[in-house]
Order: sequence, then structure tokens, then C-alpha cells
Amino acid sequence: MKAILCNKYGSPDVLELTEVEKPIPGDNHVLVKIHAASVNYGNLVLLRGKPFLARFAFGLLKPKYTIPGGDIAGRVEAVGKDVKQFTPGDEVFGDLSGCGWGGFAEYVAVPENALVFKPANLSFEEAAAVPMAGVTALQGLRNKGKIHSGQKVLINGASGGVGTFAVQIAKSFGAEVTGVCSTRNVDTLRSIGADHVIDYKEEDFTQKTESYDLILAVNGYQPISAYKRSLSTNGIYVMVGGSGAQLTQAMVQGPWISMTGSKKMGCMLQRANQNDLIFMKELLETGKVRPVIDRSYKLSEVPEAFRYFEEGHAQGKVVITV
Repeated sequence: MKAILCNKYGSPDVLELTEVEKPIPGDNHVLVKIHAASVNYGNLVLLRGKPFLARFAFGLLKPKYTIPGGDIAGRVEAVGKDVKQFTPGDEVFGDLSGCGWGGFAEYVAVPENALVFKPANLSFEEAAAVPMAGVTALQGLRNKGKIHSGQKVLINGASGGVGTFAVQIAKSFGAEVTGVCSTRNVDTLRSIGADHVIDYKEEDFTQKTESYDLILAVNGYQPISAYKRSLSTNGIYVMVGGSGAQLTQAMVQGPWISMTGSKKMGCMLQRANQNDLIFMKELLETGKVRPVIDRSYKLSEVPEAFRYFEEGHAQGKVVITV
């Protein structure tokens, strides 16, 4: 089968399209013929080996997982004898980040708990855009942010992959949602349901008198002190993406702020979770959430997809058609 290999850390130039052995599913594994995949920040970490701490999970000197790609959507081709949930022919989507990656290929063999039935109203490309970004937004808002109806929620970096899902998920919980983005993405945020949109090129939300019950930081460079100022009493700040300085502040200063005051501040790392993906599937099937796709690339164009993704201006998701 054809697959994208990453045998050393570096730029997208180290990625190579080559022929490798087609995997054989084990007793509790599902063999999936992949129709589409997508690019996420985790893929970029796996490629670059940065931040360096990530190498303790991905391989110290070279990548432990040589075929990148976490999100997939495709059709089940074969199942091991102990598989209970799926049969050949089933259309599925899933997150491979917890079981060895391998999504930038024509086939992958994975444990059945990495997969969920694909929503019938989504194409393979749309379904592949969902797992990691959608579940990151869900876990940040619901699990860490304790979102509930009637809250005022701000999403900073609302026009990217995680951000576009976060806006829609927050709306599905009954929140009043403000999205922060650049000028070119204002209309997109309005089209997916944001109640208010702040163009960060025109105004700085941290300098406004408005306060929020929950802030999900997906991107940006504001210091944690600025986010704290924008939180209401008992408000919660969750950092799921942004600069290295923001991450350090969320990890070091966040716990101290949380212990010494009424505002809670911290960061979150997404974990692959089948039940959370089932929750996302239900939101997708009811039309409460829809993927926003910026660009689609062929498997042979994965290096180009990474170069575009690294620029940081993608409007929604970058998808790979296999």
C-alpha cells in the first residue's frame, strides 16, 4: 500500500510517499481502507519533534510512529475474530492518536475502540475533519470548562479547526458565544452561529470591559494575566492551543491563580475517547455541528498540506483525500 513515511524529525521535506506492507489485523483489530484523513497540531509535533518534551512520547532521536496521521474516515475491509462492534463494509471514522497513528496511508489496522460509525450525512472528507479537533473542543468546553446553558463563552482562535468546532459545540450547550478571529474569517464565524465576533486586528478583547464565564484559548499570544482580567467571578480559562509562553503560563501560573482566587485557569491535552467521539457523531447527525473545511490535498500532496497548515491561517480544517 502507499503511505507517507516520516523517518526523521524535520520540515515537511522529510515526508516521503512510498510503498509499505499492508497491515494484517490482529484478533481485536479492524482493518480500515482509508478514504480521507486530516492534519492536526499533533501531526505537526510528530513531524517536527517540537516541543522537545513531546519526544518522550514520540521518540527521543527519531519518530517512533513512522506513518503520521491521527484522524481518519473510511470503510472496514476486515475484522479480527474478537471484534464485536464492526463488520466488513461498515463506514467508520476515528482518532488514531492513542494507538500508533498511521492515518496518512491507504490502510490501517487499529483497535475497534478507536473507531465510531461514520455519520451518514457526512462525506468521508467531512468525517475525517472531526475526531481530534472536535473532541479537543468538546473536552475543553465540557470536561475542563464545565460549560452550561446561559453562560457567556469566548473562543480565542475561533476560525481554525478546533475553534470552528468549539463555537458550534458551545452553542449546542446553550451558551452565548463570542468568537475572536481575523478580518477574513468574520463571516465564517457568523455563518456557524457565533453570537458576537471580535476582529482581533481591530480590537483587543482583553482591553474591553466585557467579561466571560468561560474562555477557551485555541490560539493567540495574550498573557495569562490578560485572560484573567477578562474572566467573570468564578470564571474558567482553558488553554488548548497557543504560543509556548501561553502554555508555560497556564501550567505554572494557572494552578497558583486557581488556588488563591475564585477564577480557575489551566490547560488541557486532548485524549482520544470513543464515547466523546460518539457524542460528536450525535451532534453531527442532528446538524448542530458541521465541519468547516478549508482545503483538500491528495495523499501525495501531504508535504504541501503541512506547509499550508504551518502558516497558521487555515479556515477550519485541512483534509487529505486518500
